[in-house]
Amino acid sequence: MSRLVRALLPATLAGALLAGCTVGPNYSRPPAPMTPTFKEAAGWTPSHPVDALDKGAWWSVFNDPVLDGLEQRVAISNQTVKQYEAAYRAAHEVVAEARATFLPTLSVTGSAERVKGDTGVGTVGTTTGVGTGATTGTTTTTGTTTTGSSSPVNRYGAALEAAWAPDLWGKIRRTVESDKALAQASAADLANIRLSAQASLAEDYFDLRVLDEETRLYGDTVAAYQKFLRITEGQVREGTQSRSAVLTAQTQLYGAQSSLIAVGVSRAKMEHAIAILIGVGPADLTIAPATLSRDIPVPAADIPSTLLQRRPDVAAAERRMASGNALIGVAVSAYFPDLTLSGEYGFSGSNLSHLFNASNTLWSLGADASETLLDFGLRKAQVAQARAVYDGDVAVYRQTVLTALQGVEDELASLRIYQQQQDVALKTEQSAQEALKLDLDEYREGTIDYTTVITAQATLENASLGVLTVLENRLEASVLLIENLGGGWTATDLPKT
Repeated sequence: MSRLVRALLPATLAGALLAGCTVGPNYSRPPAPMTPTFKEAAGWTPSHPVDALDKGAWWSVFNDPVLDGLEQRVAISNQTVKQYEAAYRAAHEVVAEARATFLPTLSVTGSAERVKGDTGVGTVGTTTGVGTGATTGTTTTTGTTTTGSSSPVNRYGAALEAAWAPDLWGKIRRTVESDKALAQASAADLANIRLSAQASLAEDYFDLRVLDEETRLYGDTVAAYQKFLRITEGQVREGTQSRSAVLTAQTQLYGAQSSLIAVGVSRAKMEHAIAILIGVGPADLTIAPATLSRDIPVPAADIPSTLLQRRPDVAAAERRMASGNALIGVAVSAYFPDLTLSGEYGFSGSNLSHLFNASNTLWSLGADASETLLDFGLRKAQVAQARAVYDGDVAVYRQTVLTALQGVEDELASLRIYQQQQDVALKTEQSAQEALKLDLDEYREGTIDYTTVITAQATLENASLGVLTVLENRLEASVLLIENLGGGWTATDLPKT
């Protein structure tokens, strides 16, 4: 083995010196379309601002222990997240596979066979002589021809073989560079799908809590209509109201009860959706009803350029762009010759016990070089194709940045406008409550009919539902803004592979 190493060493050193050349363009991130500030953040003060997001648990800004517990299960049990995590591990191993081609491949071979040699023809003869005197004599020659065959023999062999294709023009280095960038893109995809699942869970959770509020609202409405029905029945007995007023009151009560039941169906479906997001069956999750906080946290939007580091989808697009740039170098390397060094060192003999004697040694050392002289434009087309793919990656990257900017601007505008809408909705609800109270007092006194009370109650119900709708919209916008800001993630979280 030592002779093989000594024989390969000069060629290896020469290949290593030549391997300093790397063809193709070096990567430099193209400029992204950016604005200095977010337009929709100007001149607006959130009612519940948040200075910074928890890097590992952004949902903690909502101060909801139940939500905290559910969110922690997403990264562990969500099956879509598991799928992307497996894809990242596969991409990581592709990098290791590409790196392995930097080094020689070594293999050992062994053989044992029993061989019977070819048959041959030979002549065996004898000569006898009889003589009388000195001048006369008789000589007789007789012979026999025999056919013989060699006996079977054993043959044994053992050898160590090595082969190496030095990276003369950087093809392997560019391939590793591309695979590393793709592995990092896969890691960013994993972060993005995890963030998306966490945001979806938060949205569904708040939708469920809004449904809890609607359940309470319809429950209060049912209780109010039951009270109105008792009052109406009493007035009918006293003769101050007709029987039709009772039927009207019953109709309103049944309608409210129907709405209450319908909310239960929606809540059950929302609870099932949350179960799937945390990776369990619907039968394995029960979320008790609870009240919904009116505080809506709004994270700081900083400046638009921070999205390049904080958005995992932007990071994934940028890494794929870097991979495409490296593949241009892989295509360019096809213009240059390939060199393969090979060597073998081993033993061959017919006696196994003496196989490794010096007299049975064999070795070989060789080099193969190849260069394409004429390909009718194949390599030129491959390089042009790689450059076109890279240009497409650049466009995808820039579009992803623009989409990120739009997402932040949309949610900033939504939060600002919904905050204004909530102020109006709360005032509307308060006025409807006061109007219903006055109408109910007058109805008891018999100065107005029941239709006026029903109208006032329906107005209050719609106003209260309006408040819940705006609250739901604000919560959704807050979650989406956090998601669009990256949820506390940064590009420094990408693995170095």
